[in-house]
Amino acid sequence: MSANVATIPQRTLLLASMAQRYGMEPGPFERTIRATVMPAGHTTEELAACLLVAHEHKLNPITREIFFMKTRGGGIQPIVSVDGWVTLANSHPQFDGMEFADNVGSDGALVSITCRMFRKDRARPVEVTEYMAECKGESPAWKKTPSRMLRHRAMIQCARYAFGFAGIMEPDEFEQWQSNARTAPTIVARDAVLDLPDVDTMPVAPQ
Repeated sequence: MSANVATIPQRTLLLASMAQRYGMEPGPFERTIRATVMPAGHTTEELAACLLVAHEHKLNPITREIFFMKTRGGGIQPIVSVDGWVTLANSHPQFDGMEFADNVGSDGALVSITCRMFRKDRARPVEVTEYMAECKGESPAWKKTPSRMLRHRAMIQCARYAFGFAGIMEPDEFEQWQSNARTAPTIVARDAVLDLPDVDTMPVAPQ
């Protein structure tokens, strides 16, 4: 039995394992991922690398807890939605709750939001303050619900400090980064991790 398992390519096992987690067959799972959470024109190696990130963080790409976007430099950046960040924090074994504090100016306008995140193995909470003047963007979401967006930003940054999540971004952060960046790093798959057909043979949703 062990000899047979050892001969199965690890790249096939990853795809099958992720598909099984969400109650899907590997083929339909792959096609769904390509069409819904991957940018147009991606390669098989890029798909493999992206699925490794999703697998590592135990985030569901089907519900878009995690998805992937092209950078100006031509690479692909993992993007985690707010729901995904909440999942990351809540699923950490040391997570022990969080709380927020709004900080307002003399005119009553919101200046900043502080997030405190508690860990079971630490006596003091991790605390992060994000400022409206530094974070506010021009997107419809920022214009319509700036307080909510700032609260999300504070929670995400606090989760990074509390639990060491790295290599992932939230959508608004990605857009701001790309608007200021000339080039961006590329995700490189050093080894093939999925036994997938060539991207040209698979349907990809237009972006």
